[in-house]
Amino acid sequence: HLQLQNTNNNRNPFRISKETMAEPDELYTLRAQYWLGHYTLALDEGRSAARRPMPPHLKSEREELMLRSQLALGQYDKVLSEGASSDKSPAVQALAVHASYLSTAPEARGAVVDNLKVLLANPASASNTSLQLTACHIFLAANLLREALQCVHMGLTMEHLAMCVQIYIKIDRLDLARESLNLLKQADEDSILAQLTSAYIAIGQGSSRSDDAVHILAGLSEQYGPSLMLLNCMAVANMVGAKYEAAEGNLKEAMTEFGGENDADTLVNLVVCSQHLGRKGGEVEKYLSVLKMGCGDHPFVQGLVQVEGAFEREANKYMTA
Repeated sequence: HLQLQNTNNNRNPFRISKETMAEPDELYTLRAQYWLGHYTLALDEGRSAARRPMPPHLKSEREELMLRSQLALGQYDKVLSEGASSDKSPAVQALAVHASYLSTAPEARGAVVDNLKVLLANPASASNTSLQLTACHIFLAANLLREALQCVHMGLTMEHLAMCVQIYIKIDRLDLARESLNLLKQADEDSILAQLTSAYIAIGQGSSRSDDAVHILAGLSEQYGPSLMLLNCMAVANMVGAKYEAAEGNLKEAMTEFGGENDADTLVNLVVCSQHLGRKGGEVEKYLSVLKMGCGDHPFVQGLVQVEGAFEREANKYMTA
């Protein structure tokens, strides 16, 4: 597994050093587990890796990946306590800010974003690529796409490029997404990130490429095991290809095997899939009820509540008339 070099001089940031090629990658499995959504396994691997000798920069990356896995599992208190000390690295401080954002009520998250901007404005930390990556995630969660792209558009690391792909897909610039993917492949064509982003672009291109996305994602699931994230991605790819029964199978597996009954993305995808399949008997209403109760700040739920409110207001006009 090869990573892009982060450099502030004029050397090519995509150059792979001989040392990187010669040395075994101590964190390959940890990165793979995290990127594929196996967060509990990633934590186990991180604890195992901690017992092995490794250089300081890999120790720092291991700590960051473990904190990111805890974030993904909703263990915000652990991340907050780890990043509370002022002597922590900018990367760990940024992850604490992310935990604060996710654990704060939606109406108060603006202040957390302001704290992030202060951290980014600090010359001592602004060039930290891990800080930039976490800032991108936070800005995306806040729907600040321009700010998110500004954090990673230079493509200094493979994860930066992968985030560029996702942002470009979100703003319907598949041409730019493909350019970022090509740069990612130049660094490591067979990497998990290159495979995942290839699947995302295939989904973004519509039904003509949906089978390609399913093939890539199924291959990753077969090699590394399925996860909540991979099953949802496969379900979306199948729905784009109008294979709704296959998508429902993916989502049912996510529900029964990976705790998807309380996961917002799984529930949203089930709502959409069930509607396409014409499911009756209150199944869609059940999913919507769980969503509204436990995932009120999800964009789908916020949009649905807004539309329902508008419909209610219009309906009342006709009732009073």
